[in-house]
Amino acid sequence: MFDQGIRFELAHLASVELLTADLEGSLWFFKELLGMRETDRKGDSVYLRCYEDPYHHSLKLTAADEPGLGGVTWRTTSRDALERRAAALDSEGVGLGWTKGDLGVGPTFAFESPDGHRMELVWEIEKYRAPEDLKSKILTRRSKRPLQGLPPRRLDHVNLMASDVTAQKDVFEKALGFGTRERVLDYTTNTEIGAWMSVNILGHELAIMRDSTGNKGRLHHIAFWYGVPQHNSDAAELCREYGVEIEAGPDVHGITQGAFLYVFEPGGNRVELFGNSGILELEPDFETVTWDFADFDTGLAIGGAKLPAETYFIYGTPPHGPRRGAIASADRSSTASNLADSTP
Repeated sequence: MFDQGIRFELAHLASVELLTADLEGSLWFFKELLGMRETDRKGDSVYLRCYEDPYHHSLKLTAADEPGLGGVTWRTTSRDALERRAAALDSEGVGLGWTKGDLGVGPTFAFESPDGHRMELVWEIEKYRAPEDLKSKILTRRSKRPLQGLPPRRLDHVNLMASDVTAQKDVFEKALGFGTRERVLDYTTNTEIGAWMSVNILGHELAIMRDSTGNKGRLHHIAFWYGVPQHNSDAAELCREYGVEIEAGPDVHGITQGAFLYVFEPGGNRVELFGNSGILELEPDFETVTWDFADFDTGLAIGGAKLPAETYFIYGTPPHGPRRGAIASADRSSTASNLADSTP
């Protein structure tokens, strides 16, 4: 449940940094296949955005030895809210102090989740202004829909793996005002297996899943929003045609009622393509829905799609052990070249 006193202190998820072991392969996936536009480069990092994302970037790709989560940025609703949430994070013992920010981002307050995920809060942020050739005639759209690939509209959510879901969830509730919309509970051990959380009307912008390997600070996936379920089927066709590994879907989760397609981008990170809006929570006094871990097949997939246990509930980034069916880097490079050759 939202803490009513801090309910409107965070606005939404602003951006995510992904670490990639194959920067060129990741750029091919996000720019060519998903049609995201590059907005800047700095060192080993490339900044990208979807055509309806409001800011300078929603995704930062950074070259690294192994894939994983570089960081998550949340925007507050005001400068004063930023100060108050920074103090609350310090009180919880997870604050790391103030930073100068990044490209397109003003001063931030950095913190680390109890499980070791690096995050930051920001108020001052550069709103995207399209150049003349990219201005949309649809005035509520930040830029023209790209002609390249099958472009999602915006960044949607981030799903983290954690050694202790409850410890992670409690800090986000107490310090940042997240509401837990749904959770999965193992009643035999009274252990929370997963939690889906939000600070606005979206069904979730943050999910936390128990890491059965016992590791800390890993990423399960980031998600981009289509808003049209058919696009997930179209994306599955593109992924099959061009050698992108599909893990599961298209189908619809019972949890959040989100239409999903899970794939692995060439750098090794899991990406979800989110084909509908899922649940929109309008009730100010909503009650958390609890699913029983022993019986929640519908929670996983309404249509009966199998989420492979050997990957979906174990694989995260950075990885620990090989992923079954992983595409070799040589194949990825060939795929990228083939697509480039076929693009007019």
